Amino acid sequence: MVFSSPAFLFVFLPAAFLLERLVPSVKGKNFFLTLASLLFYAVGEPLYVLLLLASVLLNYGAGRLLTVPRLPQKLVLGLAVALNLGLLSVFKYAGFAVDAMNRLLGLSLPLPGIALPIGISFFTFQGLSYVVDVYRDRSMVSRSLWKLALYISFFPQLIAGPIVKYHDVSLQIDSRAASPALTAAGVRRFILGLSKKLLLSNTVGQMADLVFTAPAAQLDARSAWLGALCYMLQIYFDFSGYSDMAIGLGKMFGFHFLENFQYPYVSASIKEFWRRWHISLSSWFRDYLYIPLGGNRKGKLRTELNKCLVFFCTGLWHGASWNFVLWGLWHGAFIILEDLTPAKRRPPKPLAHLITLLAVLLGFVLFRADTLPIAGMLYGKMFTGFTATVQSQALLRAMLTPYNLFILALCLVFSLPILPRLRAWAQKGQLLRAGSYVAAGVLFLLCVMNLAGSQFNPFIYFRF
Repeated sequence: MVFSSPAFLFVFLPAAFLLERLVPSVKGKNFFLTLASLLFYAVGEPLYVLLLLASVLLNYGAGRLLTVPRLPQKLVLGLAVALNLGLLSVFKYAGFAVDAMNRLLGLSLPLPGIALPIGISFFTFQGLSYVVDVYRDRSMVSRSLWKLALYISFFPQLIAGPIVKYHDVSLQIDSRAASPALTAAGVRRFILGLSKKLLLSNTVGQMADLVFTAPAAQLDARSAWLGALCYMLQIYFDFSGYSDMAIGLGKMFGFHFLENFQYPYVSASIKEFWRRWHISLSSWFRDYLYIPLGGNRKGKLRTELNKCLVFFCTGLWHGASWNFVLWGLWHGAFIILEDLTPAKRRPPKPLAHLITLLAVLLGFVLFRADTLPIAGMLYGKMFTGFTATVQSQALLRAMLTPYNLFILALCLVFSLPILPRLRAWAQKGQLLRAGSYVAAGVLFLLCVMNLAGSQFNPFIYFRF
């Protein structure tokens, strides 16, 4: 079940919200939300909900063992990390590893064909962060299984993030209050994210799909660049839209989640891009991989090697494919290049901004293409496809309808920090604040109409 589905919008969410309000105590609400979250996951993954429960039990047990004085703490931590990563590797990377061995060694081992559980990367990383935090500070341990189960399985951030750290929500699990104002703000934020997903991302996503699934004969430089731009906008509005929905849902139930996106396309460097893009993932790798590796404390060479390893892992986290690995290394290479460039030789900010956007866009071609040969073909068309044909003209006309151009223009505008300024302006008076909720209501109606009239509603992060 995904947030942008009728089953979630009109059945699960209203039922969960109303029933949660009827439960009087915080402990009772926690118990109810845990059961509701497990039901939410079981609807889409009836078998793998057992895997989610196993992850909860594993990390709860590891956390409790880490508080036993006589046990070897590093051994307990090592086993917990190995088991978490082992589960993730079996379900996500076993097929990739077997295929790589077959190609490298000329073997013909059968691929395991294990289905990927939705959201496994997100809930595994949350469990890992909890165990590591308890190892670092024993006071962080949860003595309540239900409390930890809610933290790992809470449905707003279960399948598409943001990756929440236990110390950011542990106090909220124990004590929180859902006021009418907070609930209203949460509903408005949820609708904003839903609108990003359905009205913006899905539209440019259809344009991107026309390019990334087209045979080479139908493409030229114009359509290839347009398709890459559309995917760059699709993935931003899809993922930031899901983050908005998660943050809004959290507010509706009394939780405050940290922001996950801060307008990454205004960045003037790849380093800045990663401070603004998928913030919860980049901060996770910083806190639980980069710093433990030594960070920047062991010399320049070791620092750059650490960054290279982090971005290799970042790419691999996104999917079991060489495309994702190369995408991660692509970003790592730019960050290392930025580190090695003296300040006085760096380009002026407008040029740096254009270079960053170009690097991000070219990287997303690798991210979206199903295979490396398809990515190579698209790169070739982008830089050498200057001859228009009847087929390429037809594809371009199919993409550049008036409605698509209108949505594309909206995407370009709202990828800039316009909404925070509008939100701040709307808070200046009661009338403007009321108008913002009326606008949210109109957007919700448009989203419902979109759901009723469209069959295109992809879930980009099912592979993660």
